[in-house]
Amino acid sequence: MDDSVSVGVLSFHNSKETKAILNTVNELGHRGHWLRAETLVVEIQDGEVTLEPDVDVIVNRLLLSNTEQPAELLGLAKSLGQLRPMLNRPENVLTAFHKFATATAIAGSDVSIPDSALALDATRLNELRETFGEEVVYKTAIGTHGGGTWKIGQGESVNPLVGNRYAFLQELIEKDETVHPSDLRVYVVDGEVLGAMRRYAPDNDWRTNVSLGGEFEVVEDLPAIVENMATEATEILGLDYAGVDLVEGVDGWHLLEVNPTAGFRGFFEATGINPGADIAKLAIETAGGTVDETQLDPQRSVLDDSMPELGPAIEPPAKRDRSTIGYTEEVLVSGTSGTERILAKSDTGASRTSIDTRLAAEIGAGPIKSMTKVRSGSRKGGKSRPVVDIVVGIGGDRHTVAASLEDRGHMDYPMILGRDILEHYNVDVTRMADDTGAADEEEEEVDEE
Repeated sequence: MDDSVSVGVLSFHNSKETKAILNTVNELGHRGHWLRAETLVVEIQDGEVTLEPDVDVIVNRLLLSNTEQPAELLGLAKSLGQLRPMLNRPENVLTAFHKFATATAIAGSDVSIPDSALALDATRLNELRETFGEEVVYKTAIGTHGGGTWKIGQGESVNPLVGNRYAFLQELIEKDETVHPSDLRVYVVDGEVLGAMRRYAPDNDWRTNVSLGGEFEVVEDLPAIVENMATEATEILGLDYAGVDLVEGVDGWHLLEVNPTAGFRGFFEATGINPGADIAKLAIETAGGTVDETQLDPQRSVLDDSMPELGPAIEPPAKRDRSTIGYTEEVLVSGTSGTERILAKSDTGASRTSIDTRLAAEIGAGPIKSMTKVRSGSRKGGKSRPVVDIVVGIGGDRHTVAASLEDRGHMDYPMILGRDILEHYNVDVTRMADDTGAADEEEEEVDEE
């Protein structure tokens, strides 16, 4: 008699984590199915609902922070969650992926969180800004990989919206200035801490995200207070698994974020622990299946991200249909204090997006995070330019990039879109949003150490 169960992983992105969970399910003698656009079908006929593939439990790995319309994915997850048991149910994910909702849910518990403030009126928000001292963190309520997060100085104005996303103020945790900026990422599954890694900020930045170039290392002796805060925060939010970020200040530990779809590639590299194994175990047991611990232990120490055997293969990302962008394009560009709709020029010769200094000042781009060296075809040498974070909206897509500042007042376009944005699109040089036909000088940028 076959007592195996089927586990579906709901994921529309080609991630190592999704494949690692599915491969672990299969290795444990059960059946894994990838619920994605190529395979997922739900039908309602005569009041009966059928799900294809027909799975016993669903692991929710939808990335809401990277999409322009997260409500669409939440609605889809809610539909499936009404049909089958689901790990990280959508109503709980809704709270967790919205950073200010997370703070309000955890406020009043034993978990220490930074003071925060949200106001939908710009005047009121800037009045609140003055209560936070010389520096304050300004961040979008929905964001990922460190995008949409700035450190704001005294006298800098802020806006309730960055593009089309609400933003709020958060206390900057005071740290020992002699220690390199760092925080902890703690991975929790089924109420248990699997391990933790310390993440260090890259040079010329204060954010610790691995995706920004930060380094990481395993934490051998996790303080009990950190473990308790991580598990309590996950329980308060109702999550089955999460990556919990905490930072130590001069006055103790504080919780920063709880990520319901935290990646674990960097975590595995640092700790040698694959959270996908325990997520798979929890899913199997939730569906009524059993797991042999002697089979599970070896899975915890490997991360098999090969394409799972079950289901049709996914085309590589490079072969997927991509949106087309013109030689000139109308875009929305946002900083900490405003958003402007402008015409930008696509420049495949530039590695980095560049923005006019006057426009940057108008939208509140900054503060300066590093310098970049620019080489121009008309100059034998190069010159250095400051780099600032901006958010660029193109159609329904949203990109947080580190753009270089330059005086473009004598040029036709206040912004050029570099390869940091263009790599996500096909470029049609015959398509123009205007009819000037102008061509600015191309430049190549390289980062300075």
